[in-house]
Amino acid sequence: MTRTTGVYRVAEFAGESVRAFIPHPLPPASPPLRLEGAIESACDRASASVTRLGVAASLVPSTDWFLYGFVRKEAVLTSQIEGTEATLRDVLEFEATERSSNDDVADVCNYIEALAHARREIAKPNGLPLSARLLCEAHKKLMKGVGTRRGGDKSPGLVRTTQNWVGGTRPGNARFVPPPADVVPEVLSDLDRWIHGNDPLPPIVKAGLAHVQFETIHPFLDGNGRIGRLLVTLLLEHWGVIASPILYLSHAIKRRRREYYDRLSSVRTEGDWEGWMLFFLECVEESADDGVETAQKIFALTDRDRRRLTAHPRATVAAIQLLDVLPSHPMITVPGATELIGSTPPTTRKAVELLADIGILRETSGRQRDRVYAYHGYLQALTADE
Repeated sequence: MTRTTGVYRVAEFAGESVRAFIPHPLPPASPPLRLEGAIESACDRASASVTRLGVAASLVPSTDWFLYGFVRKEAVLTSQIEGTEATLRDVLEFEATERSSNDDVADVCNYIEALAHARREIAKPNGLPLSARLLCEAHKKLMKGVGTRRGGDKSPGLVRTTQNWVGGTRPGNARFVPPPADVVPEVLSDLDRWIHGNDPLPPIVKAGLAHVQFETIHPFLDGNGRIGRLLVTLLLEHWGVIASPILYLSHAIKRRRREYYDRLSSVRTEGDWEGWMLFFLECVEESADDGVETAQKIFALTDRDRRRLTAHPRATVAAIQLLDVLPSHPMITVPGATELIGSTPPTTRKAVELLADIGILRETSGRQRDRVYAYHGYLQALTADE
């Protein structure tokens, strides 16, 4: 099957002739994308897996128990695809102590804030809709304070006004050259209209198409990959596929990173939307299944730990309250825990010591003062597949 997915514009850049690619508007045409055969089966499996993930999340007393960890796991993984080295434990310890020796933690925390900001705006009665303008605001959050090391000097929050490229040292030897800057606003507007249009394709399929289109437009000077994957999360929630961002899609993409980039390229060079869509749907299924397994582990863990604690002769109300907030604060200090449960420092300290004595908490800092405690079993469940 052959399909043309865009046109090239030849322009002079730094004394070289450069072929910049301008994508056609969505949906794929000539021929249209057909959901049949392997793609239809993959779509059915992905949808079923996402449904199971939603059910698994509903089994616990609070979705926040999953949401906290799953959002941060996605933030870590999507950042690692772009070369950062911060781990989930690095991020959680920073949130507990506001200290970190890993500069990449800021990138991950910025992604968390970018996602939270976008979701808040969409939820507001008069907030910004899911659109290029909202993605610009998310991009500004993503690039905040990271400096030149990670592109903080590259117009945070602004659609580019100069040519960029992917791979190579200049557009002349790049692996891919996105649209010229003067057409970026137009193609972004086309994408906005399609997202809010009436395309009858299944939402999961449309999210996969939108991701490729955004990555092909490459509207920012840096951070396009992370914003493009964040777009998938926002779209799946916006279209009702998931009730909250508990699908950490970047897990599967990171495992198959080379194929991910190859599939994106094949859409542009060969019009192979079918190959991309099959890959994307497999990643959705794999990520949802991973999430279900993790959710089941967390549910079993919290249930077991609560029974262990309530049966203990030294159990206190403060200790039970602390255990209940640990899934959404899996690394704590005594001052932080005191604030979380609204208790006094001595009472909280006794609660922490009890949870440590029975093996629910583990001290991780090795210090005599300003100690940091981790909900070890919870972190093991979240990071078992890393």
